[in-house]
Amino acid sequence: MSSLSKTALSMLDLVPVRAGGTVADALKQSTELAQHVERLGFTRFWLAEHHNMDGIASSATALLIGHVAGKTSRIRVGSGGVMLPNHPPLVVAENFGTLAALYPGRVDLGLGRAPGADQATMRALRRDRLSDGDDFPEQVAELRALLAPAQPGQRLVATPGAGSDIPVWLLGSSLFSAQLAAHLGLPYAFASHFAPRFLFDALRLYRERFRPSAALDKPYVMVGVPVVAAPTDEEAAFLATSAQQKILALMRGQSLKLQPPVNDMDARWDPAERHSVEAFLGVAVVGGPERVRAGLSDLVERTQADELMLVTDIYDPALRLRSCDIVASVCKS
Repeated sequence: MSSLSKTALSMLDLVPVRAGGTVADALKQSTELAQHVERLGFTRFWLAEHHNMDGIASSATALLIGHVAGKTSRIRVGSGGVMLPNHPPLVVAENFGTLAALYPGRVDLGLGRAPGADQATMRALRRDRLSDGDDFPEQVAELRALLAPAQPGQRLVATPGAGSDIPVWLLGSSLFSAQLAAHLGLPYAFASHFAPRFLFDALRLYRERFRPSAALDKPYVMVGVPVVAAPTDEEAAFLATSAQQKILALMRGQSLKLQPPVNDMDARWDPAERHSVEAFLGVAVVGGPERVRAGLSDLVERTQADELMLVTDIYDPALRLRSCDIVASVCKS
């Protein structure tokens, strides 16, 4: 049986741009977050590909991974994820092969099949590729072949990339990637930090259908979870209104810049919007130390997750670091 103290902790950062701040500020704060959670003993620090969103500065994901890896020394750094249909597999193999050569044993490649953008932006990214993600399994196979040792007579070789054998993860918020990860024997990360609806069905399917591979001999599950920790439940609930405002803005098509917390959300949303935001944050853990310990323990017990990938949207960067301190403390105790 899994227990919280035995569950690996990691961090997913969307590099939030704060209201009143700049992209440069966001990049600096993301790097400081990575350094902080490395000191706390977190396993990995992942960055997610998004495009055409004014409040998210992680669009050049591979470039940012290299920057963060260069500013840290131990923590694994990777993508959570690269949206593979947006890119030729050869380009991804070369980018991550370069990262793996620069930072041996520290680079992860998490792959998703969503666009990470609106339809117009997706078309701008893909240009001559009109794929809607249906060929994702073929793209994954091509990319993995490019990362494997080059074979005699192989005409297309990723340099760097070939022979790097970078750990590949599949990410998803539905059942599609769960089945593919099981079929290929790859580790699987479920995006329950924003789409928890199919969490338990996906994990059950992944574990039931898992086939051991050269990459992995048994299922390995990572679960995304929004976390806001503070000294008291009341302060945590107050700080969490920044994340609630961000999701509400996403639903309304408004600016996604992270806003300061507010005392009352009821004046900002109607009942239907509140329900939608709460569904989006269905597995969120918000509270003081005891509530955070209980919430994370319950999630680990219900999912049997091997690893938790925390997402923490707090307006004040110092309070975001403090939240990580609290989580690390309660998970070790």
